[in-house]
Amino acid sequence: MRIAVTGSIATDHLMTFPGRFADQFVADQLHTVSLSFLVDNLDVRRGGVGANIAFGMGQLGTRPILVGAAGFDFDEYRAWLDRHGVDTDSVRISDTLHTARFVCTTDSDHNQIGSFYTGAMSEARLIELKTVADRVGGLDLVSIGADDPEAMLRHTEECRTRSIPFAADFSQQIARMNGEEIRILLEGATYLFSNEYEKGLIETKTGWSDAEILDRVGHRVTTLGARGVRIERAGEETIEVGCPDEETKADPTGVGDAFRAGFMSGLAWGVPLERAAQVGCMLATLVIETVGTQEYQLRRGHFMERFTKAYGDEAAEEVRAHLS
Repeated sequence: MRIAVTGSIATDHLMTFPGRFADQFVADQLHTVSLSFLVDNLDVRRGGVGANIAFGMGQLGTRPILVGAAGFDFDEYRAWLDRHGVDTDSVRISDTLHTARFVCTTDSDHNQIGSFYTGAMSEARLIELKTVADRVGGLDLVSIGADDPEAMLRHTEECRTRSIPFAADFSQQIARMNGEEIRILLEGATYLFSNEYEKGLIETKTGWSDAEILDRVGHRVTTLGARGVRIERAGEETIEVGCPDEETKADPTGVGDAFRAGFMSGLAWGVPLERAAQVGCMLATLVIETVGTQEYQLRRGHFMERFTKAYGDEAAEEVRAHLS
């Protein structure tokens, strides 16, 4: 099964300020702020919704096709993804713009000041999925994740026109989208991904009820945080899967992306929906135990040991055949 993952490709530049931002502001001068903070450290981490999901699928051996736009500074990031099982040949490289970048400084009170530079991400709207499909011999599923909004709309319409099954996954972009845009992006989706809060926001913005949305999509996949995931289909019994026990909780960033990577890898393997959701929850657990969205290591033996403990021998046997 050939799965293309569209979405943002970015790097995160994370800095720590040992003081308090609040101590640096003068109450009657807030209209003319000019400040510079001397920070203690800098962490540069790979990220972006599309790249995070593709990395996870690559770790599981399903060879995803990453579709997105990056800058002329992408060489090192590309090498990293290639080495971890991702097909990056359909990434568009801008001649003039840098890869999208999030720059954030956190103070001792955990307050943050951040900026997001879209950069080359804006060129994702220029990517034609037919070119991708022709290169790899056809696409069985396209995951349409948070990206340049025009790119998300274009990819969705092209999937409909070319009868390519697609997954709608708005995540961070849902806040800036209006009801009409959301209705366009979810209509006819084979899978609709969201967390619980986004689920309510989708219903509020579209004006559609849960039942009305289920009539318009094949599967509604809602992540429930520590409680796992719920999968709904019109006229079918709901599937609920819990999460494995965490060994530690280091950083929740990227957990949703990891779930999607595991779930879609299960789809690529052809295992039942419940089993695919279990793989997603196991991979998400590994990410929450690690600082950074692509810093975890998937050791097959360790993965299967924990998967077996969480979901039992029968489930493990079904998954082990694909992981080996």
